[in-house]
Amino acid sequence: MKTLYKSEIVQSKVEKQIRREIEIQQNLRHPHVLRLYGYFHDEKRIFLMLEFAGKGELYKQLTKHGCFTEKRSSRYVDQMADALSYLHSKHVIHRDIKPENLLLGINGELKIGDFGWSVHAPGNRRKTLCGTLDYLPPEMVEGKEHSEKVDYWALGVLTYEFICGAPPFEDLSGYNATYKRIARVDLKIPPKVSPEARDLITKVLISLSVGHGSWLLILCSQLLQYDPEKRIALSEVRKHPWIIKYRSKSGSTS
Repeated sequence: MKTLYKSEIVQSKVEKQIRREIEIQQNLRHPHVLRLYGYFHDEKRIFLMLEFAGKGELYKQLTKHGCFTEKRSSRYVDQMADALSYLHSKHVIHRDIKPENLLLGINGELKIGDFGWSVHAPGNRRKTLCGTLDYLPPEMVEGKEHSEKVDYWALGVLTYEFICGAPPFEDLSGYNATYKRIARVDLKIPPKVSPEARDLITKVLISLSVGHGSWLLILCSQLLQYDPEKRIALSEVRKHPWIIKYRSKSGSTS
């Protein structure tokens, strides 16, 4: 049971978000999406009847361990790609994928929760700046229209954070520095990351800069691509060797 206080909702001006969250989440049915069974309210509170996530918040596990093993990370990413494919098939864009919004079921399976920033968008194009800074894609940072491919980008950031323990574009010198790193796709992969995981997160492309006549080394990612249309499809993520290598027949994430 999740309890929301109406006074806090009004004070924070998130009435529309809460209404949208309830409308969207109660119509979703997927093993890796937290189920909302229903809701009721009284004069002061709103009560959400949510599926029990027996192993709690994934963020607490990540904080406790610092980072996850590649085996555990791979299985979580596989489950995330499966869940996001389902959401997008229902024309739902989550728009706030991050460890704090993920829960773990009784068997350790991942569950996407918190649909406060999500949107049902059959037209597939939005322009609202929303989500969490470290997970924002270039198109949002630059104020452009965005589509469900913002969730692809967030999955790339999540993959990196699972393995490395921190978001790839985090810059402690301030928000502006982080914005610039995202816009440049300034991605650096630590040496400890395996070749398979590195291949999923990033690949190196060499291209000719016509204006300057010099070769530029551009770090691009299959998920963290500046151009949303070039981001690897979720179906291809699930076929990636790094995912297949660790996929469990039982679905366990241990």
